[in-house]
Parts: sequence; C-alpha cells; structure tokens
Amino acid sequence: MGVRAISAGAPRMLNLDTLVRIERGRAGSGPVASRRLAVPEGMRAPLGCDAVAVPAGLGPLLMPRLPRVGCVYADSTHWWWLVPSDSDVALEWPAPAHYATGALVPDSPTLPGLIHTPGGTLPYTPPIPLYLALCRVTGTPPAWTRPISA
Repeated sequence: MGVRAISAGAPRMLNLDTLVRIERGRAGSGPVASRRLAVPEGMRAPLGCDAVAVPAGLGPLLMPRLPRVGCVYADSTHWWWLVPSDSDVALEWPAPAHYATGALVPDSPTLPGLIHTPGGTLPYTPPIPLYLALCRVTGTPPAWTRPISA
C-alpha cells in the first residue's frame, strides 16, 4: 500500500520505504551537529551504514556473544557497531541502546576510535545476532516474544 504524490501533474506512488527515508531525512536535519563513522579504507558498504551504540560497560559483554563482529568504534562512554542501513525496521532496540541512522554520532569533542575491524571487505555486524545479544545482556525479551495488547 502506498500514498499518492502529485508532482508536475503526474501522480506517483510512494511506498513505505520512501516515506520512512523522507521522515529520517527530516528528523536528521535538526540543530545538533553530528559526524559520520567512517568505513575503513579498503572496505565497502553496499547496503549503506547505520550504527548501534551501547554504553561502554556493555561492549565487552556483547563481543563474545556475537558469531561475527564487524567494525566497532569506541569512546569513553559508548561502543558503536556498524550495521546495514534500515536495521531498525521492525526492531525495537532495547534500552539503553541508541540506533543511529546514517552512522551519525552526536556532536562530541572526538569521534569514537576504531577498536575492531573484521576480516574481509564488509564492515557490518549482523543486526539480528547483535539485537539478540543486546536483549540477553540487558534482560529484555525480544520484541517478537512479548505479548500483544489490543
């Protein structure tokens, strides 16, 4: 199902993906300056990049629970995992995680440093294992296991 948009007299359908990207573009245009985590030289990100940030104390607990770890960045307060774009669609990332569309880090004096690089050319940590590991260390049941209320 889509929404009709009229431009130059010709209607066209906007699908849900397009509407989500438009809203993200609007939401990311606020006054807070952000900087993007860079994909390391020699790596490629064909699916785009978003990032998942967790408090620094949780980072070491997550690493051994992941079957594959992509690029991980850290500063004194957070660890950041690169994930493919739109890895938040249909996922409710548990608190205290922060999902950063476009791998944008809120303005800070220094950009987090790269602490882990995977072998190969893709920088991604698979989002579902990261989500499940984060649920486990925070004691949060995955969204799809919670009761549905009407």
